[in-house]
Amino acid sequence: MSVSSPVRPFLKWAGGKGQLLEQLQPLLPQNYSRYLEPMVGGGALFFYLQPAYAILADLNDELINVYRVVRDNVEELIADLRRHRNTREYYYAIRDTDPARLPPVARASRFIYLNRTCYNGLYRVNRLNKFNVPFGRYKNPDIVNAAGLRAASWALQAADLRIGDFSLVLEYARPGDFIYFDPPYQPLNRTSRFTSYTAGNFGEGEQKRLARVFRELTRQGCLVMLSNSDTPLIRELYRDFRIETVHARRAINSRPDRRGSITELVILNY
Repeated sequence: MSVSSPVRPFLKWAGGKGQLLEQLQPLLPQNYSRYLEPMVGGGALFFYLQPAYAILADLNDELINVYRVVRDNVEELIADLRRHRNTREYYYAIRDTDPARLPPVARASRFIYLNRTCYNGLYRVNRLNKFNVPFGRYKNPDIVNAAGLRAASWALQAADLRIGDFSLVLEYARPGDFIYFDPPYQPLNRTSRFTSYTAGNFGEGEQKRLARVFRELTRQGCLVMLSNSDTPLIRELYRDFRIETVHARRAINSRPDRRGSITELVILNY
């Protein structure tokens, strides 16, 4: 397996794996048939690997719409992105627009615009599933990354894009597939909780359900890698599997003095 020119993710994403790729690379399987990522998020590992075929899925339908538009209508998307303005008033007007009323290209354009101009590049929704991150006040945000979007479009030609819960991977996984899970992390403490990528929170019960899916995929003969925080719960859930540690920089915290290097876990069944 060789990677000649990795594509950079075009979205900012909490917990994105761009900074960890060099540490993840030695942990990847040497041979596998298909690449599956049921919680794709920013897609850093997918864009790094550029597999010949992939199934990418996420419960966030807004996110999957963006990937579909980038794959199928990238030039229309780039043209639409050029109309956006980096002002506070415009930002909140776009944020308050109901994405369900927009056609796919305008909907994807809205998503990318908010992602590039919101505070800290943070994707977060409230219980009504409405995006609620404040304006980021960047002087010159990179709203129209045409070259990056075209490169991502090329990579996504190999991707089957689906909306759905991570457990649906059990329906389409085959023996020999490589499956990577990058879920919302188990909080390190009560004040570090961030699981609101969708209207439903990803709590302890969901972590346990994910561990059951991990075990079932193992039983089916799949190669599975999973990233998560270094907590007693995660170590206990995966105690029967190979556990490796990597070092990541904590980038999202309301207090700058609490941003820094932390240990994360990578769980492997091979």
